[in-house]
Amino acid sequence: MNTKKLLRALANYYPKRIAKKYHDHVGHMTGVLKEDTSRILLCLDFDEEVYNYMEKNNLFDKIDLIMTHHPFIYGTKARVFKYDQNKEALCNKIDAKNIPIYSFHTNFDEGKDGMNDALAKRLNLKDIKPLEKVPMARGGYLEKEMTCEEFAKYANKQLEVDYSLLLNYGKKNVKSVAIVGGGGWGHYRDAQDENYDIYISGDMPHHGRRGVVSYKCNYLDMPHEIEKIFIHAMEAKLLEICPKLQIIKVDHEKLPKVIN
Repeated sequence: MNTKKLLRALANYYPKRIAKKYHDHVGHMTGVLKEDTSRILLCLDFDEEVYNYMEKNNLFDKIDLIMTHHPFIYGTKARVFKYDQNKEALCNKIDAKNIPIYSFHTNFDEGKDGMNDALAKRLNLKDIKPLEKVPMARGGYLEKEMTCEEFAKYANKQLEVDYSLLLNYGKKNVKSVAIVGGGGWGHYRDAQDENYDIYISGDMPHHGRRGVVSYKCNYLDMPHEIEKIFIHAMEAKLLEICPKLQIIKVDHEKLPKVIN
């Protein structure tokens, strides 16, 4: 498929204009886009492990485009490479293989059929919709009410992680759920204001946890790695646009070990 036509089709769902301009960098990261694309590699982050995987599996001549969720270069090359020599070296290595990288980040998080729609559907929520104050977030309802601890175990299973951190200072039972994948912990009060019984996100610092206690909320802090659902959600969208595309998925990121 023509590469520019493919990217324009994706932009109908994940336009750059909805990316969070105050901190995000999306789109064409490095390399030269090919005129046509038939083989795409999907990963959450492009890093040395993915490069080595491609090398081991002789993929350099078989991939037209790499798509990631997290931006490969988070800012200008000059600023990033000044402090991250490993990133610069990896960029030079993949450029030498003539494979471009394109990233969808917060525009994918907020967009239709993107990250948070996929996470909400994986939790089997009903009546899924964006939050009024946080369009990136999705809210919905469980089929049956659960205690906070029951729900946390259910969420772990559905989102395929071994652990999460539960702060249950709100209602004892939950029926309505709001979620933002990744580091969207700061919106827990927005979810509370819209009457959701529990809010799910990640990367919450200590002062955030004290706020949850103070405002008597229910909050479930889940590993950032739940965002690996990007790989499957983007594959589905790409094949919807062009069923003839060949997709190679690399899910290589492991959770930290929990030491009891």
